[in-house]
Amino acid sequence: MADSNQTFWRGQERSSWIRLRTLILLRWVAIFGQITAITVAQRTYHVQLEVGLCYLAIGVSVMGNLTAIMLFPQNKRLSEFENFLMVLFDLLQLAFLLYLTGGLNNPFALLLVGPVTISANVMSTRSTLIVGGVAIFLTTLLAEFHLPLSTNLGLELRIPEILLFGNWAAIIIAIVFIGAYSHRVSSEVQSMSEALSATHMALAREQKLTDLGGVVAAAAHELGTPLATIKLTSSELIEELDDRPDLKEDAALIREQANRCRDILRDMGRAGKDDLHLRQAPLSTVVHEAAEPHIDRGKIVHFDEGPVQDGDVQQPSILRKPEIIHGLRNLIQNAVDFARANVWVEAEWTTDRITISIMDDGRGYPSQMIGRIGDPFMRRRRAESDQRARPEYEGMGLGLFIAKTLLERSGAQLAFANGSDPYQHLSDHPDRKGAIVKVSWPRNLIDAQKGDTPVPSGENKHIQA
Repeated sequence: MADSNQTFWRGQERSSWIRLRTLILLRWVAIFGQITAITVAQRTYHVQLEVGLCYLAIGVSVMGNLTAIMLFPQNKRLSEFENFLMVLFDLLQLAFLLYLTGGLNNPFALLLVGPVTISANVMSTRSTLIVGGVAIFLTTLLAEFHLPLSTNLGLELRIPEILLFGNWAAIIIAIVFIGAYSHRVSSEVQSMSEALSATHMALAREQKLTDLGGVVAAAAHELGTPLATIKLTSSELIEELDDRPDLKEDAALIREQANRCRDILRDMGRAGKDDLHLRQAPLSTVVHEAAEPHIDRGKIVHFDEGPVQDGDVQQPSILRKPEIIHGLRNLIQNAVDFARANVWVEAEWTTDRITISIMDDGRGYPSQMIGRIGDPFMRRRRAESDQRARPEYEGMGLGLFIAKTLLERSGAQLAFANGSDPYQHLSDHPDRKGAIVKVSWPRNLIDAQKGDTPVPSGENKHIQA
């Protein structure tokens, strides 16, 4: 399990690497823009520039691109350090061009924000801070040290000191704000993507456990040969036992039952994945199935099922969806993990809603995290006692995210609270002071008999060959 987890995280880390081809294309765009700006400034506005040095700086970028194209395949992905070097090179090249063309008097000085934004989107916090710090340092230097811009008449082009300071302040603010914003959004998107991948893996695993059709089909295939042998042997015995009517009758019975087994296995193999009896179950059965792996883990799990006052007396039969079972299982696991001794699982129903409440007698959720429950990879500082008691627990919130995502996919609404909160309205039991999760569905979404997608009743449909 540890090796598979390490492989998963290595894959997730590598998935954030950016393709070399992407940076090469961006650099070609920058090179084209730099050449165009220098040409227009010279020929249209007659600005005097150090043309040789300017084209030397651009030529270095061109050589870097050509070298990368020749040495590396187009599908190469840059590692964190390689990406850092590429972005830092582009930042230094741009700063050198700005030094040759007026520093912060040049309106294109705003482009110093570009490399920082790229870094914030694809690199770690440390690399982004380094690139941002270098950008701020270079911006400050360019405010004081640069070659002047002048026309062919010798007129120096420069903006007033107050506007120069304003340009400096605006670029610094843009570097800090856009960099921080881009890095934050990128981190959240990546965390959500990784968490959804884990959710899909969990759902696929639960689907395999729930769907027994493949196993039944395999059994039908494997048993086909011995049944055919039994049928052939019994047919030969019938022909050879004409003078023994009693034994001939037994052989005929064997052949008849072999044919019956063949038909049953054929139907199960073809219709196993659509078994009507596996697609629905009483509400209490689904709840017990979800809780089964965590019943014998040293905590007492109490079950209580019953209708609310205006509900049907008869217990509803609900759809056995993998997302419902796995979602409830994760919530019950979380309750058992943090409970001191007891966990309560209550199932209630009315004519229009089905509700399952999961409570424990632990310390409950941290008050500052109540509003963020369900966010992927939500971290909190663990107490030393927690680390000693449960060293294997990572505390990243991924289990709750998977549970919340899967249950909401089935149409449920989830509410979280602490039993010790005097203002909570999810439970009125004074002895249940720990965490409370309330999962509620509109009954028509999961009721297998009266809902929007009722499961047909009766025997499985016989499939003819």
